[in-house]
Amino acid sequence: MRSDLLGLSTDSLAALTNRGLVKRAGKEAVPALRTDDDGTVHGDFPGGPATSVPAGGLYVARCTCGATGVCRHVLAVILAYQRLHAEADPEAAPDCPPEPAPGAGAAPGSSAGTAPGPVPGRVPGRGPVLSSWSPGEVTDDELTARIGARLVAAARRAERAGYTARIRRPTAADPVPQVELATATVRFLVPGDLGFVHTDSVAGSRDDVIALAVWAFRVADELHPGVPEVRVDVGGEAEAGAGSGLERALGLAGTVLRAGAANLGPGLDTTIADVRRHLDEAGLRWPLLAVADLAEQLTAYRDRSAHYRPELLASHVAELHARHRAVTRPDATLRSSVLGTAEAAETPLRRARLDSLGCRVRGVGDQRITEVYLAHADNAMVLVLRRQWDGEDDGATLARRRIATATLSALATGSVVTESAVRSASRTVRLATGRISRTTVSPSRGDWGELPAPLVVTDYAALRRELDALPLRPVRPRVEAELVRVVAVAQVEAVWYAPGDQRLDAVIVDRAGGTAVVRATHTAAAPGRLDALAAALAGEEGELRFVSGVVGREAGGLVVEPLGLAAGDRVIVPDLRPAGGGGTLEVAVEEPPEPLAAALTDTRGLLAECAHHGLSHLPPGYGERLAAASQRLTVLGLRRVAQAVTVFAAARAHGSEEAVEQSWVDAYLRLEVALELH
Repeated sequence: MRSDLLGLSTDSLAALTNRGLVKRAGKEAVPALRTDDDGTVHGDFPGGPATSVPAGGLYVARCTCGATGVCRHVLAVILAYQRLHAEADPEAAPDCPPEPAPGAGAAPGSSAGTAPGPVPGRVPGRGPVLSSWSPGEVTDDELTARIGARLVAAARRAERAGYTARIRRPTAADPVPQVELATATVRFLVPGDLGFVHTDSVAGSRDDVIALAVWAFRVADELHPGVPEVRVDVGGEAEAGAGSGLERALGLAGTVLRAGAANLGPGLDTTIADVRRHLDEAGLRWPLLAVADLAEQLTAYRDRSAHYRPELLASHVAELHARHRAVTRPDATLRSSVLGTAEAAETPLRRARLDSLGCRVRGVGDQRITEVYLAHADNAMVLVLRRQWDGEDDGATLARRRIATATLSALATGSVVTESAVRSASRTVRLATGRISRTTVSPSRGDWGELPAPLVVTDYAALRRELDALPLRPVRPRVEAELVRVVAVAQVEAVWYAPGDQRLDAVIVDRAGGTAVVRATHTAAAPGRLDALAAALAGEEGELRFVSGVVGREAGGLVVEPLGLAAGDRVIVPDLRPAGGGGTLEVAVEEPPEPLAAALTDTRGLLAECAHHGLSHLPPGYGERLAAASQRLTVLGLRRVAQAVTVFAAARAHGSEEAVEQSWVDAYLRLEVALELH
C-alpha cells in the first residue's frame, strides 16, 4: 500500500500543483488501476492516456498525454487510488488518510532504517491522529539523493554563516510540519518522503532550502522537543577572529561622516559602487541595502530633492557600525540575521495567492510613490509592490493607473493570483516581465481573519509583547513591511482631529478591552486619507472589522498607521479616495510635545548635523549646543544617553579622529534606541 499517496490531502495536492488542476482531475474518468511489486501505481484511462506514479514524488510521474510537468491524469490516478482504499476502509477518507500498517516498510526516498511514523489519520472513536514523525529524522544521505550534492554543499555554506528558522509542528488544525526560512516556507506533506516536500519558491530554483529546513528541525528537536512553535538559530559558528566583512562599508561611512553630505561630490560614486559590489558578492544583504539607502540620500542632497533628510543619512552611517559591532563582539549575534547572509537576492515564487491589505501613497518632490501591501498567507509575511511616477497626481488619480493588467485601485483592494511573482531579499515583490498574462486580480471582501495568526492581531496586549521582544532596529533584518499587521476591531471608542498637526486619531478596542490608537496624518499626495478614514471609523461604510497598518509603540501605547480597512463586505483604502465627504469631528486640545521624546528628537537632529556638515566642518558654537543638549537630557533622567553625548563632545576637543567617529556612533545609536523604546 502506498502510504505516501494516501497521505496526500486535496490541499496538499493543490499546494504541489494548483487548485484548478485538482478540480479538473476530479472530473476525469475513473482509470483502471494496477500496482507493480515496487509500488508503482499505473492508471489506464478509457480511450485515453496511460499514467504511472512511482515512489519519489509527483515530479517523477509519467503520462502519455504529452503535458509538460504534472498533469491532471497523474492527480486523477492518485485520487482514484485514495478512493479505492477509502472504500476498503470507510473510516479513512482521502483528506484523513489511514495509518500505515504496523511494520510496513519504508517507501523509497523515506527515512532510512525505519518505516515512516503514523501519518495524519483517523482511528474509530478517537478523531484525528497527528504524526509523531519529525523532518529532523531525515538523513543527509537522503537529502543528497533528493536535491543533489551541489545544493547540499550550498546549504552547508548557508549553515556555516548561520540562519534563523521558525518551526511549526503539526497541530489538529494543520497536521503538516513546516519551517519558515528567510527565503521560503517548507512544508513536509508526507511523513518520511522527501518527494512530497512543498516550498513556495519555483521548483528547482531554491531546493537547498529543503536541507536548511531539515537541519532546523534537528535543532528544534534537540533544544525544544514537543514545543508546537519555536524560533531557532542554526549554525553560524564563525571562525575565531573573523571580521564582519563590512570593512569597506565602514570606510565609506567614515568618509561620509568626516566630510559630510554638503562637502561630498559625485567623485564618491566609484567608491560606493565598489562597496556595493563587494557586499553583493559576499551575500551581505542588509548592509548592502543600508549602503544603497546611504547612496540614495547623498544623491538626493546633490539633486536638492525633498527626499533628503540628515537624520536618515546619519542613521544609515550608524547602522553599518551597529551591524559590524553586533557580529564581532565576544557574544556575537547570529551573523545571518544581522548581515542577511542567508538571503537570496531574488526568489521566484510558485503560483501564489496574495491578499491586498491596502496602499500607501507618498509624495517626494514632484514624484509620487505608491506601495501596495500584499499578504502572502502561505509564508505568513507581507510583501510590498512599489511603483513610482513623475508628476503631482494625488491618490485618487493614481488609483486609475495600471500596474501590469490591473489598476492600482484593483490591486490595492483585491486578491492577486500570480505565477510571475519574484520576491526580493527585503520582501519587495515584482511581477516578472513577459509573464504578466499569468496574473489575475479579483475583488476582495476583506476576509482578513483567515490569514495566519502572525499577521492577524486579536489581542493588543500580545502585540505589545511581540514588539517588546523584537531586536533593536539598527541590527534587525531589513525587511519591508515587517511591522504591517491586520488588527481586529471590536469597537471604536473615540475619534478626534488635531488641526495643528492635521492628524486624525481614533481609539479602537479589542475583545479583551485592550486599546490601541489608529493615527493618520494629512498629506497632499493623499488628500482623501483623513475623510475616508473618518467615514469608515464612524461606520458609514459598514461594520468595521479590521484595520491593516504599520504597528508601533509610543509612550507605552500601541499605535497603528492605517493602510486599509475591512468594513462591510469590502476593502477600503483611504489613500486612494478623493478628498471630501468627512463629517464633523471632535477637535482635540493641542498638547505640548512630550518632554522626553522632544529632547531625544532634538538631540538626534543635533548629532545628524555631523553627517550633513561633516565632523571636520561643524559650525562655531556646536560644542556649546552639545553641552546644552547633554544637560537637558540629564535633567530629564536620561543620564546614560547624556553621558554618551558628553563623551562625544570631549572627543571632539581632545580625541583622535577615530575616537571622535566612534564616540559619535555610540551617542547616535543610544539616541535611536532610546527613541525606539520610548
